[in-house]
Amino acid sequence: MIQYRSHLSQELSAQMDGETVILSGWVHKVRDHGGLSFFDLRDRQGLCQVMIPTSIAADCPKLRSEFVVRIEGIVRKRPEGMINKKMKSGEVEIEATKVEVLTTSEVPPFTPDSSDESVLESTRLKYRYLDLRRERLQKNIILRHKLLQASRKFFTDESFIEIETPILYKSTPEGARDYLVPSRVHPGEFYALPQSPQTLKQLLMIAGFERYFQVAKCFRDEDLRADRQPEFTQLDIETSFMNQDELLALLESYIKYVWKECLDVELKEAFPHMGFDEAMSRFGSDKPDMRFKLELRDISEQVKDSDFKVFSSCVANGGKVIALPVTAADLAEKKCAMPNWSRKFFDGLNPAMATHGLKGVAWVKVLEDGSWQSPISKFFDEAAQKSLQNYLCLKPGDCVMFGAEASPVVENAMGQLRLLVTNEVGLIDPENSRNEWAFVWIKDWPLFEAESEDNRFFAAHHPFTRPTPEGEKILMSGDTSKFHDIKAEAYDLALNGYELGGGSLRIFDPTVQEAMFQALGFSKEEATKQFGFFIEALKYGTPPHGGVAFGIDRLAMLMAKESSIRDVIAFPKTARATDPMSETPSSVASDQLAELRIQVSKL
Repeated sequence: MIQYRSHLSQELSAQMDGETVILSGWVHKVRDHGGLSFFDLRDRQGLCQVMIPTSIAADCPKLRSEFVVRIEGIVRKRPEGMINKKMKSGEVEIEATKVEVLTTSEVPPFTPDSSDESVLESTRLKYRYLDLRRERLQKNIILRHKLLQASRKFFTDESFIEIETPILYKSTPEGARDYLVPSRVHPGEFYALPQSPQTLKQLLMIAGFERYFQVAKCFRDEDLRADRQPEFTQLDIETSFMNQDELLALLESYIKYVWKECLDVELKEAFPHMGFDEAMSRFGSDKPDMRFKLELRDISEQVKDSDFKVFSSCVANGGKVIALPVTAADLAEKKCAMPNWSRKFFDGLNPAMATHGLKGVAWVKVLEDGSWQSPISKFFDEAAQKSLQNYLCLKPGDCVMFGAEASPVVENAMGQLRLLVTNEVGLIDPENSRNEWAFVWIKDWPLFEAESEDNRFFAAHHPFTRPTPEGEKILMSGDTSKFHDIKAEAYDLALNGYELGGGSLRIFDPTVQEAMFQALGFSKEEATKQFGFFIEALKYGTPPHGGVAFGIDRLAMLMAKESSIRDVIAFPKTARATDPMSETPSSVASDQLAELRIQVSKL
């Protein structure tokens, strides 16, 4: 019986000098040095060099990159001057005594040592199995494995129970579009792939398990971004009899544990806590990047009576004027120089910010003599200029940009401008900021989103989020004029401008849940049709409970210091939710559709 392997490449060392080994793997690169030829053998651990001596060269098969080979040979310690410090096995090479080709390979469209820049992403995804041979992606997938194993260990050690919930489930009326699965045995009826196991994990709390977790596959039919996929993996957690502070402390311990286990990084500082309103007013984002300053300032009060009608009329109509000061002092902390932006740069901000709801961006540069260079300087006398300059702590050489619009449009837009400026001045250097981990808890979220045109409220998180005690009183009163003031017992964890996970304490009183459904515009009949099983379950002794879901794909992306979750998923979809490799989605046979009683209508 053939033995394919006695060792992996990274198990070889100088202490094995003279030992006979058997290796198997892929030919990475072939090099011919006249009488001697060499090639690098690649396995799942890395590379090692194989030397083919002249004594077996005549009998050795011709090798090319990506051939799968089996090698018998002797470990030889390399001379001091020939050690390859770039390879873990670089102290040794294998002197082959036998080389056997197990399978050949056609010339691949790209090789594992190709850079991302030299290969189109569409080609990488079409030949994903070749792309996954590259060292970077192999490391990413192994890191993801470590993350999942560490996550399971942490929560198991904390007495949580891993429980699987169904993939074929019930369509929900909230959130993104569902992926629907037709039922053959119930014609005209559909399952939905879960957007989240939300009601199921709450039912597990009612069932008395108290501490649940699951590595859950979830599905959302929505437009994609670099950090979003139609199917994704989340670490789903729910627990009973814990208040918010206790739960956040546990979750923070989890994050610190996986950073230590997977990255050998010790996160010593406690994660700061920030209210939603504060995050929006200071950073224009509910997931602020805290690695740099450049904070927004609300100057509505300072300019409400100004002669610049764009500002004063906006405030008079209930809007806000938000400033983004860019100061040399803030940039110096990141060793960035203050840019000398031209009028052309500032004018170019207008179309960029128009997509975020701003009609224009006003700006001011403070000159060396303290005067303003700005198209709006004529609307502010010297005293007004000095007052605003002092309020914003501007010094000669600094500049400031302004947005005026209704809230929350202006905060969101100025938050985007903050990120644009960050990129322009190079505040986030990809190399120097790789080990910066700026975590922040965002709490006290609104319970409801703004009313839509049909005068209906929508849940900011989901319909099962518990309001604060003060908010619960307003909810139960039914006074819709005050619903905008209700805060939720909800929390998100952000890292470097990304949301890692979000959760909340849940409603456990059936009367409060009924009031929540009513506030969201559900009639009793509609609520019963959609959630009758859940409403019924709440009547049988529901404990106080809450939970969170962490996005595994996004966690792995940030831990691997990648910019796209596609690079930490083995077989991802494109931005158009397709798989070029398997040509998914695809049409199905007419007899399959007929069996499901489905007709396809082409628009």
